Amino acid sequence: MEYEAVIGLETHVQLDTETKMFSSCSNNYQSAEPNTVVDPVTLALPGTLPVVNKKAIEDAIAIGLSLNCSIREITKFDRKQYTYPDLMKGYQISQFDQPICYNGYIDLPNNQITRVRINRVHMEEDVAKLIHEYGVDGEPTHTLIDVNRSGVPLMEIVTEPDMNTSEEVELYISSLQKIIRYLEVGTANMEEASFRCDANISVRKKGKKKLTTKVEIKNMNRIKAVTRAIEFEISRQIKEIESGGKIVQETRGWNDHKGITVSQRSKEEANDYRYFPEPDIPPLKIYNSTIEKVKSKLPELPLQKKSRFIKEYKLSDYDTELLTSSKNVAEYFEKTITNINIENEDYKQRYAKETANWVNGEIFRYLKENKVSDIQSFPISPQNLSILIEKIITKKINNNSAKKIFEIMLKNNENPEKIIDKLNLVIVKDDNKLNSIINEIISNNPSAVEDYNNGKENALKFLMGQLMKQTKGQADPNQSIKLIRSKLDQ
Repeated sequence: MEYEAVIGLETHVQLDTETKMFSSCSNNYQSAEPNTVVDPVTLALPGTLPVVNKKAIEDAIAIGLSLNCSIREITKFDRKQYTYPDLMKGYQISQFDQPICYNGYIDLPNNQITRVRINRVHMEEDVAKLIHEYGVDGEPTHTLIDVNRSGVPLMEIVTEPDMNTSEEVELYISSLQKIIRYLEVGTANMEEASFRCDANISVRKKGKKKLTTKVEIKNMNRIKAVTRAIEFEISRQIKEIESGGKIVQETRGWNDHKGITVSQRSKEEANDYRYFPEPDIPPLKIYNSTIEKVKSKLPELPLQKKSRFIKEYKLSDYDTELLTSSKNVAEYFEKTITNINIENEDYKQRYAKETANWVNGEIFRYLKENKVSDIQSFPISPQNLSILIEKIITKKINNNSAKKIFEIMLKNNENPEKIIDKLNLVIVKDDNKLNSIINEIISNNPSAVEDYNNGKENALKFLMGQLMKQTKGQADPNQSIKLIRSKLDQ
C-alpha cells in the first residue's frame, strides 16, 4: 500500500530589534551572561505594563508582505494561558483570532515550483530558556533557567499542510531563512534558536484527500534534524498503520542522538489556553501609509533576484542559486560587475559568468577554509576583483597568473594592475619576440622536430611546454601553438 505524508510547519522567528517586544530592555541577549538582560517587565514583577515595540510591528509587516500575505487593518494581542517554568508571567502575550498577517504563500524553487500557503503570521513574545542537566547515567538531574530570552520579539509563521516530503520541507525552511536574512529583520539561525520549527505530520493513502490524525514534532535545532525527524516519523506512522495500530494525536520530541521521535504528551483533547484580549494593550490600527512605507523599503527578494540573474546575465540555475544564497553575496557579485564598462551583451554575459566562477569557486573556498561567515569580511574588494576579471576576459593574463595574483590580493587587497606590473605577468603576444624564442627552442630540440615530422603530435606539446617555461607561462597559448606549428611545417 502506498502512502503520502501531509506536512505543515510552525516556525518561530526571533526579530533582531534593539529592544524586546514589550519593554525597553536590550534584545542583545545571545552572548550575555545568564539572567543579566532582564528588567521588571521581563521578570513579570507586579505592577509592570507592556509597551508595544513599533519596530517589531514594522518587521512583522515586512515579513507578511514578503510572504504575499494580506495585512490586517485592525490587529490585537491576546493572553495565552498556560503554566510552564519558562513562562515568567504564567501567560504569554500572543495573537489569537486577529493575527497581523494572513492568507499568504511562498513558492519553493524546485522543478515544478511548489506553492506553500501561509495560514498566518502572528506576533508574540519569546519565553525564557530552560537548560536541562543530565547525570553520568544520561538521566535528567535538574533544570536551570535563563530569563534573558524572555520577551524577545517573536513571529510565528504557520503554513497550511501543503508539503509532502522532507525535501520540500528543507526547501521551505531554507527559502524562509533567506527571506528573513534579506529583510535583515533576524539572523534566522537554527543553531542559536533564533529560528525554530515544529512540524505537524500525518500520513494517508495516496489519492485520498481527507486529512488523518496528525502528530507534532518538536526539539529540532538544525535543518538536517528537521528532515531526519520527518522521515523517521513518516516511516513510524506507516508501520503503525500497517500493523493495525492507531496513530495517537500527540506531541513528540526529536532525539537527535538516537535518531528517533519520542512521545512527550498526548493531544487527544485540544489545549484550553483560555485566550482573551490582552487588557493592557489596545487594538492596533495598521494604516495604509504604514504598509506603503514598509513596502517601499523591501529589498529584491531571493527568488526575484535569482530569476533576474538568470534572465539578465544568462547564468545557470546552479550558479544563481549560490550567488543568491545571501544578500551580501549577491551584492558583492553585482558590485563586481558594475565596476566595468559593459561593451555589449555578449561581453556582459562572459564577464558575469567569469565573476560567478570566481565567487562560487575561489571566494567560497576561501570563506569556508578560513571560517568567514560573511563575504563582507572577504579581503578583496569588488573593485579590485573586477579589474582582475577584466584582465582575464581580455586575455591580458592567463589563468595561472590570475590565481597567483588572487593569492597576493588576499593578503593586502592590492590593485591587481600593480601586481601584474611588479611581477611582469602580462601575456606575451609580440610575434617577433615569440618567434625569436621559438627559433631557439627548435634549434635546441632537433629530436622533437624529427618526432613531429614523423607524425608524433606529442612533440608539439613538448615544444609548447618549453616555450611556456622560457616565458614563465606568459606566452599566449593559441597564438604560440600556431607560430610553433608554422615554423615546424616550414
